[in-house]
Amino acid sequence: MAIKFQYNKTSLGELGKQLKMRQRALPTIKSKESALRVEVSAAKDKAEGYRQRIDALMSRYDYMAALWGEFDSDLLRVKDVELGMSKIAGVKIPLLKEVIFEQKDYDLFSAPAWYADGVEVLKEIARLGIEFEVFNRRTELLDHARKKTTQKVNLYEKVQIPGYEDAIRKIKRFLEDEENLSKSAQKIVKTKHEQLEAL
Repeated sequence: MAIKFQYNKTSLGELGKQLKMRQRALPTIKSKESALRVEVSAAKDKAEGYRQRIDALMSRYDYMAALWGEFDSDLLRVKDVELGMSKIAGVKIPLLKEVIFEQKDYDLFSAPAWYADGVEVLKEIARLGIEFEVFNRRTELLDHARKKTTQKVNLYEKVQIPGYEDAIRKIKRFLEDEENLSKSAQKIVKTKHEQLEAL
């Protein structure tokens, strides 16, 4: 990225302000990136934990697979999922508050005895599945923010800060050279003036 500047003191001052702003912001952005990195890792671990709990729960009830054919699929459904929002390092992420189920009444005498347990198993599987999806979404949002923050850190560290430093160095050299040339020209004029007076 080429930084546009002019060879004058005004431009030098403006570039100095831009450089200081980026140098002050860099530690904050780096700490945000490391916080996001930790949060992404934690969210991935938690999502994986939910995945394992779902798998364990499903395998625990595999023996009931034949019975699930008898189960009335309209008996239970997810009515609503209440989500909240939380902020981690400035990133809004979803937070599961509650899963609301709608359960139809069924006749306890004519329905198989395991229906009550089946309803609870389905509620638990659904709740874990929804929590897994929420944590997957959290992971995606946090990872996206982490990547953006990493890009910004790299932009500041590797492109903008060195670019501003280089531009400031060039302007300072130019102004020094201009000042030296001006002093040299004054000395030459003074020397010639003295020589003319001596004649």
